[in-house]
Amino acid sequence: MTLLTFANAIAEAQSYNQRHLLLGNGFSIACRPDIFQYGKLYEEADFSKLSPTAKLAFEALGTQDFERVIKALRDTKKILSAYGGVAESFLDMLESDANGLRELLVQTIANSHPSFPGELTEVEYAACREFISHFTSIYTFNYDLLLYWVLMHTPEGEDSWSDDGFRKSSDDYDADYVVWEPSQSHEQNTHFLHGALHVFDAGTEIQKYTWNNTGVRLIDQIRHALSKDFYPIFVSEGTSAEKYERIRHNDYLAKAYRSFCSIGGALFIYGHSLAENDEHYIKRIEKGKIAHVYIGLYGDPLSEANKRITRRANQMINARRGKVGLSVSYFDASSAKVWGK
Repeated sequence: MTLLTFANAIAEAQSYNQRHLLLGNGFSIACRPDIFQYGKLYEEADFSKLSPTAKLAFEALGTQDFERVIKALRDTKKILSAYGGVAESFLDMLESDANGLRELLVQTIANSHPSFPGELTEVEYAACREFISHFTSIYTFNYDLLLYWVLMHTPEGEDSWSDDGFRKSSDDYDADYVVWEPSQSHEQNTHFLHGALHVFDAGTEIQKYTWNNTGVRLIDQIRHALSKDFYPIFVSEGTSAEKYERIRHNDYLAKAYRSFCSIGGALFIYGHSLAENDEHYIKRIEKGKIAHVYIGLYGDPLSEANKRITRRANQMINARRGKVGLSVSYFDASSAKVWGK
């Protein structure tokens, strides 16, 4: 396997008119590994308000992955329901634990998140801006605020090139938030595929909290909303099918999905392992118009984790045989120096 540097991969991809970026959790981990590792989220989570069984599920499965446990609880409920003869109260407890863990994950990320944009250094901002400047659009699976902060942190007098589709509300121009409507998102080039901490479903509209409108730190606004049991759009279901179902029932998420399905040219994947629980998007690469995928690998290309990635990538190539072909190349993720390190 040839492992390109990020610079060489970008140079090679210049032949494509469109170059897109897909970000996974590795993007956030590379910035603050002490916060965004799944294990760290587990350590910070306050399980005291949940039933004791919710935490025991982690121990039983030998994992600290919230999504895996949520999936296991829901799968268990389905199996027991099919067998019958199980007390309804027990099935309700499984569902309650699954929902409680989903909400706890949101709260834990918000509570352990860097408090304000100033916690990132100017070196980190500059490096990340340089990294994303190579792309015409960005798609991210991450829920946190790091990408949003980078996109908003532009040098004085310079406008951000990104457009997340949010605008001032026509019904309440002085509101503390901005809103997203399908009719005003045609120029959108930044998509939070599974939602984000700062994007809320208010029922009749999709709202985004902003610092500019309130002078209150964004993370404090989010924490205040969580304290009122007002939760952000946040897809944390365990399986790809469950995630896809959630996406289909939300305008904002569905528009992001359709946008990803329509892209062509080159796609760079950084910080994502082509994991099975995101098959609803990986399948779109197989069936879509993308001509060339550049996949970032961390560490030894022959490690078991990277072998799994290359096997899934080969499946994508094989799925395109007899159709418009798909090329796959690999680059050294560390060479991108996304955060200047």
